[in-house]
Amino acid sequence: MGRVAVIGDIGGHLAQLSRALRRLGADPGTLRLPADLQVVQVGDLVHRGPDSAGVVALVDRLLADQPGQWHQLAGNHEGQYVDVPAFDWPETVPAGAQETMRRWWATGAMRVAAAVTLGDGEQVLVSHAGLTSGLHRCLGRPRTADDAAAALNGLRGTHPAVLWRAGAMLGGGPPDLTAGPMWAEAGAELAASWVADEVLGVRMPFTQVHGHSSVVGHERGEPVLRAPELRDRIQLQRDDRHVAVSVAGELLIGVDPGFGRTAHSRWAPLVFADATVTG
Repeated sequence: MGRVAVIGDIGGHLAQLSRALRRLGADPGTLRLPADLQVVQVGDLVHRGPDSAGVVALVDRLLADQPGQWHQLAGNHEGQYVDVPAFDWPETVPAGAQETMRRWWATGAMRVAAAVTLGDGEQVLVSHAGLTSGLHRCLGRPRTADDAAAALNGLRGTHPAVLWRAGAMLGGGPPDLTAGPMWAEAGAELAASWVADEVLGVRMPFTQVHGHSSVVGHERGEPVLRAPELRDRIQLQRDDRHVAVSVAGELLIGVDPGFGRTAHSRWAPLVFADATVTG
């Protein structure tokens, strides 16, 4: 047991990633992680910011040098390079970085989901966009985050259409309560799916942490609620840009800092103080 830090969507901002790692105790020069720290990064390492190639190179070095301490997940922006491109984007990362991401995906160094086990035995599922209740049901309703992570990772080579299933965020269609872990929208699909289960008396069996999107946006530095129907369920950590939604007996914790072409200085990884990555 040690610390587990979950880092949200970096989006090509190498300086912000490096700063966050130093604050977590990484070596100021090499960014080597301290022995008590494991990192889970939720995907969307690339695009938007000024140095996607630099972010990929840093993560590649950490995966090679400290493979038991850095756990890399895939996001929909990595999907542009490791699967069939699903959307138009005004920029592409350099060929070398593309090849690195494809190598991660082919070898399993980049996965779909991870499970974090806390000191009290409780478990947390981490994925890019979250596990909707509809997909959870399709997977046989796994009861532990370990089992859910294994089921999601198993989709990678067997059911790509399920893995990359998109809803409202791709093409502007109606919300899909079975949207996949790369594309589920935080409010209208992820939270809404579990609210629907809650009404039926079904509990979410574990807390989830996700990136990709948020039920709270920020305009001119001020939080703006994007899902008014969830108002009474939200806990906002404003300085860290973490948003927790209470639903179906557990929490959905969003850690996407919302970086665009520029990044914010007020954000932080989500840190579990007594935990380990188990799945």
